[in-house]
Amino acid sequence: MIAYVKGHVAYKTPTFVIVDVGGIGYRIHISLYTYARIEKLETVKLLTHFHVKEDSQTLYGFSDNEERQLFIHLISVSGIGPNTARILLSSISPEEARSAIIGENIAVLNSVKGIGPKTAKRLVVELKDKLMKETGGDSVLVAVGNNTLREEALSALVTLGFNRARVQKAIKTVMAAEPSTANAEVLIKLALKKLS
Repeated sequence: MIAYVKGHVAYKTPTFVIVDVGGIGYRIHISLYTYARIEKLETVKLLTHFHVKEDSQTLYGFSDNEERQLFIHLISVSGIGPNTARILLSSISPEEARSAIIGENIAVLNSVKGIGPKTAKRLVVELKDKLMKETGGDSVLVAVGNNTLREEALSALVTLGFNRARVQKAIKTVMAAEPSTANAEVLIKLALKKLS
């Protein structure tokens, strides 16, 4: 129904924005992933998903099509509603979520609030093949081998008091620059340099 909303940001929080489009304010629910990308912008274009229930109509916004597509896949799974999907996309990036589902990494999915072991397994069973067809499988599976390494580094740095989103960004930057990094301690030290 509504493919995207483009306009001036009238109000912004980490969970929703109000976008002024020709004098009409659209309240759009977003993930922390999207918030990190639009945080400093005054004008935005958000791809949207209009979710209708018998007692509510809600607009969800996304900074890119990859996140929107994954959100639509997630809410197609029994037991995953829009809020749980949004929490998942706020906890880990769409790329990490795809990697976890394709790599059957139940621990990563289970670490997200609201997703228990049964739901995590259901996500893998129902979405693995769909996501592999979309991505061709190869590019995402490369990242799966580094998931444990990333999770160890992320956990350690968050425990030290660093902001989760900043840590994820630092780890991603380090992994892109040094793809051969296979030691959590080295990854943590390199990420620390980016964070300081």
